[in-house]
Amino acid sequence: MFRVKYPVEQSDPPLSPRETLPTMYDLPSENPEEPGLPDVFHYFQPELLRRTFRPRQYFPDQVFAGSDINLYYDVHHQNRYKRPDWFGVVGVPRLYDGHDLRMSYVIWQEGVSPFVVVELLSPGTEKEDLGETERDANKPPGKWEVYERILRIPYYVVFNRYNNQLRAFSLQAGNYQELELNEPKIWMPDIELGLGLWQGVYEGLDRLWLRWYDAEGNWILTEEEAAQQQVEAAQQQLGMERQRAEDAERRAEELAQRLRDLGIDL
Repeated sequence: MFRVKYPVEQSDPPLSPRETLPTMYDLPSENPEEPGLPDVFHYFQPELLRRTFRPRQYFPDQVFAGSDINLYYDVHHQNRYKRPDWFGVVGVPRLYDGHDLRMSYVIWQEGVSPFVVVELLSPGTEKEDLGETERDANKPPGKWEVYERILRIPYYVVFNRYNNQLRAFSLQAGNYQELELNEPKIWMPDIELGLGLWQGVYEGLDRLWLRWYDAEGNWILTEEEAAQQQVEAAQQQLGMERQRAEDAERRAEELAQRLRDLGIDL
């Protein structure tokens, strides 16, 4: 007969489940059989990248940014794909055939490889993302090999949110070379954009985020940030005009008082 063994001593009153059961810090966010499935950060961070990815020499309808969609890369093995956390492509229509949302990115139909890929490291995928796993000859190539050797993506960026480490690799003579970063920023001259770590509040969370910046070093604003900046600028302008009006009124009153003191009645 199975008998439940209760603790000899129990707290009175009993502790809440929040205090006794595993928390999100104890339980993995990934499926061990399919590592790399996103947590909430994997939703917010790619969206911020998409909203600030604006290469100035390309019209918005000639820029595509994808996140967590299948990237099919081999016409000879048409079911093989990788699923980057985020990637940016320039020189392709933002919409598929100019009118539809993409369900995936099929390289032999698009004809253009991504210009930059970003992977958000997680414990279950870190070694593959960094090309540190040995390839099984009977399995498809890993992300590193696909990005470097097959798609030849010019920039590969990895970010570990657990220690806020940013690493970047550029394609040089057919191989990825790690860039030496004096600060957590990467300038990409071909698209006149830079990618760096920004400390700020996004989606209510104040932390380090990856986002794009322009040639002047200014962080590119989201639509909401730009609108808020315009509101603040208008309020500041209104305040300055109000202050000028108050100063002019004060000077006029002072002048009137001086004239009265001289016996000049207005």
